[in-house]
Amino acid sequence: MSYEGWILLTASLVGLSCGIMGTFLILRRMAMMADAISHTVLLGIVTAYLITRELSGMHMLVGAIIAGLLTAVLVQWLHSLGVQQDASIGVVFTTLFAVGVILIATKVGNVHLDVQHALMGEITFVPWNTITLPLLGEVPQATFILFIVLVVVLIMILAFYKEWKITTFDAALAASIGIPVLFMHYLFMTLVSITTVASFDAVGAIMVVAMLITPASAAYLWTDRLSIMLVLSALFGVLSAISGYYIALWIDTSISGSMAFATGILFLASFIGSPKHGLLSRYARPFTVAKE
Repeated sequence: MSYEGWILLTASLVGLSCGIMGTFLILRRMAMMADAISHTVLLGIVTAYLITRELSGMHMLVGAIIAGLLTAVLVQWLHSLGVQQDASIGVVFTTLFAVGVILIATKVGNVHLDVQHALMGEITFVPWNTITLPLLGEVPQATFILFIVLVVVLIMILAFYKEWKITTFDAALAASIGIPVLFMHYLFMTLVSITTVASFDAVGAIMVVAMLITPASAAYLWTDRLSIMLVLSALFGVLSAISGYYIALWIDTSISGSMAFATGILFLASFIGSPKHGLLSRYARPFTVAKE
């Protein structure tokens, strides 16, 4: 595959995984949790480096996943103590991210680990960091990891689709029929953390947040059915990734930033033109009723 093809494939895998997970984040009204986890994983990455003194390897992934789960646990704990959920997210997110920034500034030194890279990522470097796989040959490591994460996400969503659906729309009903709501919540947060971590190094925190929230928000404007929303959100994520790449080439700017920008353009188009909840359909409805 060409250099450009690997970049597009990697970004599309991010769009697919984040689009699917973002659907449940939006429906559970936990959109800002995506922002929190995508930033607090920085603490896990820095901590893993301080322990091992290596910038690559499975320990970085493990550290980031632990940080993501710690974020979810602390938010849930504060919320159980009576703190509003949005306030809980704000407190945990800013505190853990700040600790990560302080550790970078004071402990990491001259190592190539900085806040700018964490926020923006650098997807153009993805095709150069490869691993050799049987039958496939050399494959970018980030692309392979994202593919594995997508497979895991799809398996978990399909295997527990009924449970996800009930716990998302009516947690009380789910508890009354014996579904372990708290376990499903932490399983969901684990999937969000894994998806965020896998996307983090390649595309940075800004694009991860954009891909988790915006395609799902756009899909929500088009349908009221969960299955269709999942498919639309994933497709919107891929469309944003591909169109954002070519926008970046056109105006010669950050690829990840352009992909995040493309998600906003797609949401704006959906907000205006969606036949179900779009602005145009809202204005057309009274006119149609009056005409009848």
